[in-house]
Amino acid sequence: MSFRLTFSEPATGTVFNKKAVALISGGLDSALAIHLVKQQGIDVTAIHFTSFFSIDDPEAKDSSVRVTAEQLDVPVKFIQRGEDFIQLLRNPRYGYGKNLNPCIDCRIYTLVKAREYMKSIGASFLVTGEVVGQRPMSQRRHTLRLIEKQADCRGIVLRPLSAKVLPPTGPEEAGILDRDLLLGVAGRGRKMQLDLAADLNLRGFSSPAGGCLLTDRNFSRRLKDLLTSSEHVSCEELAALRIGRHFRVRPGLKIVVGRSEEENNQLQELAQSRNFIMPFVFPGPAVLVLGNPDEGEKELVCRVIRRYAKPIRRGDMFTLQRPQCETEIIQASGLPSEEWLSEHLI
Repeated sequence: MSFRLTFSEPATGTVFNKKAVALISGGLDSALAIHLVKQQGIDVTAIHFTSFFSIDDPEAKDSSVRVTAEQLDVPVKFIQRGEDFIQLLRNPRYGYGKNLNPCIDCRIYTLVKAREYMKSIGASFLVTGEVVGQRPMSQRRHTLRLIEKQADCRGIVLRPLSAKVLPPTGPEEAGILDRDLLLGVAGRGRKMQLDLAADLNLRGFSSPAGGCLLTDRNFSRRLKDLLTSSEHVSCEELAALRIGRHFRVRPGLKIVVGRSEEENNQLQELAQSRNFIMPFVFPGPAVLVLGNPDEGEKELVCRVIRRYAKPIRRGDMFTLQRPQCETEIIQASGLPSEEWLSEHLI
């Protein structure tokens, strides 16, 4: 199922006011963009889009998003990317980047959602920290125009860092903003931004490498396997993607093997409505079972546990915890072959 955006109310004819919604990433560029419009007396509300694909928790008290928003003295609203974004990931209209990052479609998605929120609070334009030519997939001039067109945001997206190398936007033409006080940054260099940050004593922003797991090769491989194997994905399945070793036993059955006590605990928390197998009386990894294993597959999972337990302390008894069922005891010996592990590792 592909994700397509639908729109209403064209951006043309907008009556501009001194109220804006700014996309805040926690990085330097979005923070500087907010500063540049705030210094012209614009009332700014920041929004940040969260998902299972954020490397850090942006809603944490010490996150770069909250730290920069506090320094800029702007309120921040968090918006969760929902099921519609998962559908977008399955078949992005404009394709993927190097891994599973649908940067162009993602930007269209966020602008559509940001525009909806902008209208709900009576703001009249959007602000982003995008810099012309900084990112090869989504920040070329023609791509910026394409994104605005597809998001029905033509003329209402202000990019303060690159304003002088782009055509004037609606709020500039309406006299809401003085174009001379905006910047003309282009390309991948960051000296101007870093110098301005130093002048403002701005700190706590995240690195320009980005905080999206969809650009990570290993995570993308796991996510692609999940999307290919499941028509509908659960929150538990998405949360488990960043934990442990993953093995695709067969279509409809995957196991996640903890690599530490912390991961074992995390997997147990995710197993409230899932099968969960762990060693009985001996130390070793726990396993979250995503799917319904038959008897032979249960024993296979137990052998995988034995493989990653310390050889001198391996046992052969295991417990299977199932939702609303009594705990089952399983006995298994032996180890899976290295060929099986290599073939089924995601």
